Amino acid sequence: MIYLDNAATTRPKPPGVAEAVVAAMESCGNSGRGAHEEALAASRTVYAVRCRAAELFGSKHPERVAFTPNSTAALNIAIAGALGPGDHVISTDREHNSVLRPLYRLRAAGAAVDFVPADENGQLDYSAFERLLRPDTKAVVCTHASNLTGDLTDIEFVGDFCRRHGLLFILDASQTAGVFPIDMERQHIGVVCFTGHKGLMGPQGTGGLCVGEGIELRPFLVGGTGVHSYSETQPEDYPTRLEAGTLNSHGLAGLGAALDFLKSTGPETIRRHEQALSRRFYEAVRDLPGVRVYGDFSAPERAAIVALNIGDLDSSQVSDELAERFGIATRPGAHCAPRLHRCLGTVDQGAVRFSWSWFNTQEETDTAAEAVAILAKEAE
Repeated sequence: MIYLDNAATTRPKPPGVAEAVVAAMESCGNSGRGAHEEALAASRTVYAVRCRAAELFGSKHPERVAFTPNSTAALNIAIAGALGPGDHVISTDREHNSVLRPLYRLRAAGAAVDFVPADENGQLDYSAFERLLRPDTKAVVCTHASNLTGDLTDIEFVGDFCRRHGLLFILDASQTAGVFPIDMERQHIGVVCFTGHKGLMGPQGTGGLCVGEGIELRPFLVGGTGVHSYSETQPEDYPTRLEAGTLNSHGLAGLGAALDFLKSTGPETIRRHEQALSRRFYEAVRDLPGVRVYGDFSAPERAAIVALNIGDLDSSQVSDELAERFGIATRPGAHCAPRLHRCLGTVDQGAVRFSWSWFNTQEETDTAAEAVAILAKEAE
């Protein structure tokens, strides 16, 4: 199988990731639940990953990295912890449901939400940020890269907008963490929400949020923390303020190994490799009869994603053909991005998404492009 569904989860994982998970399962106790060697081994493992994650996002405060099962949980924690009834929030039409549904729930509770519109090519109207600004605006919540088209949001622009107006900037880095540079201080980001199993190339079930200095989030979940057990409320200190219950120290050990691989290989090296492959594929398929590719490929930087359709064929049919006839894994359908599909006019058809990782090759990329050419020819 040629695996080109890395925007869903990267596969394979780097050498050492699975081994680190197994080693942790065989040696780690419960982090923060005891002073014996097994518990301390888990705590050391978790803290080391906090430090690596903080460094990755330009934070000097590893204690402000709170771990979650995924970026969806992190986004729920950030949005519910910072905002409430009476607040106004700005987001965009590019968002994944991991942002949209928490915002819709917030709106149902009495908040107001406006969206920066995208055009029929998925491009944002950045002038709308100023137009949508209100006296009660408290935050901007947006994705760094569309999981559907791969188009990047200009977070330098958004961060400066938030700085000038005193707004909290919550960034969904699900598609960019580990591949694109993120510097919370320089880019004026208040909270970075990330998942461990995509660009960071760690195990599923890992993720978190990195909270900027001076940002205080209300606890989303409350419960056991291993400290302040006689208090009736969640501890105020980070990270326990946002971490209730047992952490996935086994998965985090694997994430730590993945972060080591990422650092030694170099995020820029990884990004250039992935971009070269996705660009190679785009150049091969963009002019094929009946093929429509979505997104802005004139931009110098973009995530390694190409979404397309072939004529009027349903995207699920095309994806099934790619898998069954050619052994190529892709993602069809709506991609949990309903607003952007409405902008692109693909609500009924969906789109077939190809996405690359460090471990893909030119040969695999060319095989995928040839498969699309065959299907396009058959659809004529």
